[in-house]
Amino acid sequence: MDEDRTTDAAAAGPASGPAAAAAGVGAAAADPPHWLRKVVLFLSGQTISLLGSMLVQFAVFWYLTITYQSGVIMMLAALFGFLPQAIVSIFGGVWADRHNRKYLIIVADAAIAATTLALALIMTTGYDAVWLIFLTMAIRSAGAGIQMPAVSALIPQITPTRHLMRVNGINGSIQSAMALLAPAAAGAIYAWSSAATGGTAASLVPIFFIDVVTAVIGIGLLTLVPVSAIRKAGEVETGYFADLVDGVRYVAHHAFVRWLLALFALIFVLIVAPSNLTPLMLVRSFDAGEQQNVVNLAVLEVAFSVGMVLGGIVVAALFAKRSRIGMIIVSSLVFGVLSIGMGLSPNVWLFFGFMFLLGLSVPFFSTPSTTLLQETVEPERQGRVFGFLGIVMALAMPLGMLVFGPLADVVPIEWLLVASGVLTFVVLGAAVSLPAGRRAVTAARAASHVTDPLAGAAAAEAAMHDETAP
Repeated sequence: MDEDRTTDAAAAGPASGPAAAAAGVGAAAADPPHWLRKVVLFLSGQTISLLGSMLVQFAVFWYLTITYQSGVIMMLAALFGFLPQAIVSIFGGVWADRHNRKYLIIVADAAIAATTLALALIMTTGYDAVWLIFLTMAIRSAGAGIQMPAVSALIPQITPTRHLMRVNGINGSIQSAMALLAPAAAGAIYAWSSAATGGTAASLVPIFFIDVVTAVIGIGLLTLVPVSAIRKAGEVETGYFADLVDGVRYVAHHAFVRWLLALFALIFVLIVAPSNLTPLMLVRSFDAGEQQNVVNLAVLEVAFSVGMVLGGIVVAALFAKRSRIGMIIVSSLVFGVLSIGMGLSPNVWLFFGFMFLLGLSVPFFSTPSTTLLQETVEPERQGRVFGFLGIVMALAMPLGMLVFGPLADVVPIEWLLVASGVLTFVVLGAAVSLPAGRRAVTAARAASHVTDPLAGAAAAEAAMHDETAP
């Protein structure tokens, strides 16, 4: 369900670069020993766990889509699936900077697995009220609020900075590969179980059990990776609230981080939220009967996942040295084009094609965004910054669905996709043309040419010397 990174005191220094910065050394520090083995071990365990999580995600969403065919139900699913994560992430980022990130992930994974197991056992008795599914989604979302900042902040602990872009790209490809396998597997299991149970919620039970098993395996492998908490040398211990306030102030006064978080929010509201309705559009506009609808939903997810796999490979292999900020801006424009294309699709195969291209574009946005944050934010603040990133993403989705969900029951979803694509052009144009946006882009370009996170943060600050300008 998530990732973990390791750090000994020796590994943290070279990987993050504070020792080199203190000594005034401009060259990248030597790679820490066994860093690749740690990354491979971590990713292997998390890949297995991630597969189970994705099976649940697809199956639950398909069940709600096919059973209710309601924009309001999709809105509620988004609220229960993302809002708890936003609330918990307020504290999750602080915890990730204060405690051992591996143990945070293990505890969260175990809680999610236990909740899923309880739901599966209840459903075997025949009780399958929709509120129970929403409750489980909320608990799983809260667990993600703890996991996400810990996972993202751990990457630079075990990965030398000069390898971050490639490792992030490879990690994205692995997750995308699971997103490719998961819908196919979920479709087969769900279709078989649905036929056996008559399409009731009990058809979800086998997938819930699989998720529990994969979580146990993932936790077991994660325990083999040594990780220690990271705190800045000589730092005076402070309270949770003080750390939280410090994180808020840091984001508020760091123009590039603030700009990137705002861009994430806009993309999630204008592109991700309406795209969350594409399965509903598929069932409504290209209805082919219940069994074929399951197949079509699986194909839709596979098309998106194949695109993400290929995109992650291309980013890792060919774009590791390209402009991070340029990739973010161009991919955002492409999102708008593809949203319009999906809305204007005259047949299901063209619709699948646009979904594939959308998946292909995602790594060109997510990988450089994550890498830029890891390059520009000091290691001891990364947990909080990624926690705020989780808050932004988790809030943007349900807020967008509060608008798009009910509208989907009033106007065609096709219209919503076209409108969101056009609005993306307008918003992105404003984001890069306003003075604050231009300063943020300049700071990002300055930081992306520095291999040390602390030096990167300093470069960003230098580029933002006129931050108080209008």
